[in-house]
Amino acid sequence: MPNSKVTRIEIKSYAVWDKPTRLFHWVNVILVLALVLVGGIMMYRSELGITELTGKIGLKTLHVCIGYAFALNLLVRLVWGFVGNKYARFSHILPNVKTKSDLMLYKSELAAGKNPQYLGHNPKGKFAVLAIMLLLVTIMLTGLFRAGTDIYYPPLGSAIQSYLAESNVDPESLQPYDETGVDVEKAATIKPFKGLAGEVHVYAVYLLLLLILLHIFAVIYTEVKRQPGIISAMFSGKKIIQGQPKDE
Repeated sequence: MPNSKVTRIEIKSYAVWDKPTRLFHWVNVILVLALVLVGGIMMYRSELGITELTGKIGLKTLHVCIGYAFALNLLVRLVWGFVGNKYARFSHILPNVKTKSDLMLYKSELAAGKNPQYLGHNPKGKFAVLAIMLLLVTIMLTGLFRAGTDIYYPPLGSAIQSYLAESNVDPESLQPYDETGVDVEKAATIKPFKGLAGEVHVYAVYLLLLLILLHIFAVIYTEVKRQPGIISAMFSGKKIIQGQPKDE
């Protein structure tokens, strides 16, 4: 009877996503959903029967307060991208000079029917992470600018009030959406910048939502077809790898 050899693929658990990375991920999900919900109510407040100025300011204030939590969470993640563990650092999760060749190799292996395994993000995923991070930073910066120009909230609110107030008016007396004491010419000067920041903010959110949907689809597809356990890893921090990971 001829000898037969059975090739066994080693399955091993690796600690990948540390607690701060996982915490950022899920807090960010919750805050983005909350911001989109409140932002949507703001955009359609007239249709929802919210016509009074106090209602408009209240929604804006709520949106800004959630935005501060979003910004703080993002800033912590940006810092953690330099001091966190190997798989949390930007040097590992963002594209670099080797990513193009890694991407070509990744595609060729998939075309050959292989199933390359990654502890961190695969080469395609790194570009998605870069796009999402850039959008998050853009949303944060434009949101903080509009918080200062719309309702005079930090970090720019005091500076905006000082700039807009007429010479004989106390800047702190200026009220949101009230032109009393506001220098008309200065308000006209800042208006285009407000409009641009608002448009960039809104369209960045639209693009972020599109990328989130694509991300969810890609994660589910990868979980089912190529690398089981990547969803549970964002809860446990551990990935189950079949064979030798490409980025150990």
